[in-house]
Amino acid sequence: MLRPIANFPVLPLLLAALFFSDAGHTEPLQLEECRINAGPGYPGIKARCGTLLRPENPADPDSGEIALRVAVVPALNLNPDPDPVVPLAGGPGQGVVQFYSAYSWAFEDLRRNRDILLVDQRGTGESSRMDCPFDDDIVDGSYSIELTVEFTKTCLEQLPHDPRYFTTSVAVTDLEAVREALGYERLNLYGVSYGSRVAAPPQISLGPEIATESQKALDKIFERCLGDDACNARFPDLAETFASLVEQLRDEPVAVEAPHPNTGRLEEISFGIGEFAGAVRLLAYHPNTMALLPLLVHEASLGNFVPLASQYRMTAMALNDMLSLGMHNAVMCTEDVPFYDKTTIDYEGLAASYMGMFQLDALEAMCSVWPEGPIDSAFKVPLATDIPVLLLSGDADPITPPRYAELAAVDLSNARHLVGEGQGHGQITVGCTRRLVAEFVAAADPGVIDKTCLDRSFVMPFFLDFSGPQP
Repeated sequence: MLRPIANFPVLPLLLAALFFSDAGHTEPLQLEECRINAGPGYPGIKARCGTLLRPENPADPDSGEIALRVAVVPALNLNPDPDPVVPLAGGPGQGVVQFYSAYSWAFEDLRRNRDILLVDQRGTGESSRMDCPFDDDIVDGSYSIELTVEFTKTCLEQLPHDPRYFTTSVAVTDLEAVREALGYERLNLYGVSYGSRVAAPPQISLGPEIATESQKALDKIFERCLGDDACNARFPDLAETFASLVEQLRDEPVAVEAPHPNTGRLEEISFGIGEFAGAVRLLAYHPNTMALLPLLVHEASLGNFVPLASQYRMTAMALNDMLSLGMHNAVMCTEDVPFYDKTTIDYEGLAASYMGMFQLDALEAMCSVWPEGPIDSAFKVPLATDIPVLLLSGDADPITPPRYAELAAVDLSNARHLVGEGQGHGQITVGCTRRLVAEFVAAADPGVIDKTCLDRSFVMPFFLDFSGPQP
């Protein structure tokens, strides 16, 4: 039995596999002492690790095998509770070992009395990673549709496994197999971003609203600056300034000499609307980087595009290291794009947004050649359960707004939804949230939570210059 914690619910999912009592009589999995980390140069975290072999196609035992990376970070209590916490990473395409290692401190309250079970989802991290050379220009839509299709075909040719079998519906059977192999009776799920599809997802297909929701989040940032005397005085007419930049970069890219994130050497790059939108979109994810946006927009309006161009390059490199593009496409092209209802897409809103149509066009182009995989028949049906569920949202989230959580909760009879004011995409690192989550898991009751402390959560003041925000 699994008790979900949903963070930023995004979309509906396969439920049946979560409650399987048997995953094919999986053999016990032996774990050995190891260290995990967030990447080269990061400190190691003590854990117990193992590899579970799974059929590439669970419906066909003779289809060949893939290797799943499994790690257990032991509880601080020497006599822990028997139900571990299972983080589920975002993307789609991020490995959960890397995600947890980067934010392990935010799970320490949970780890006091429970193990943390980490399973790199098939196709990510070190679980038979399904990767392709990552071209951020294509993802941002700067290339033509024809080049996007060509790149996607090349990606498919380079994949080590059949991409049809790297969907959420298949991955959930892996999680059940791990649960059985390690002898756990039940799991507590913490899903962040895409990971919430395995916890408590709503009936939304990701893609058509990315640009419009990002524009709404950006508008809120500009409105907050307008209501802040110091920010408004320093950056008057911010929305108009931003709109002028969008128009300028849509007409013609600018040449920018920016330092390489690794070497520091100045290199000239072409910085157009795709690069601009990529930088702005990721800056809007977190309150600390939201605080920089007015300053960076102002600098760009004066002709200084170096800060935004540098942000873009760092983002592109981080995505390249973090996301498995083959697994990402396997999910999007099975679970999202085929379900688009073009009669309901707000094409006018997309065209009016700073991101425009290019991301939606790029997704549809990639999925025109990507094979669809298996999907559960009830995948788009909202989860209906009395299992305790805690939903966490930020009211400034640029991709999964609070209304997505409300859609997820429609048939959750024992759920509670907490919304962080001024917060973005990812709540467990915000203020007292990690303590509230641990209290919820311990009590298995969302009603025990006193959210008063969450209402006092810090939101970074706007930067008025590069020395930092005012006190």
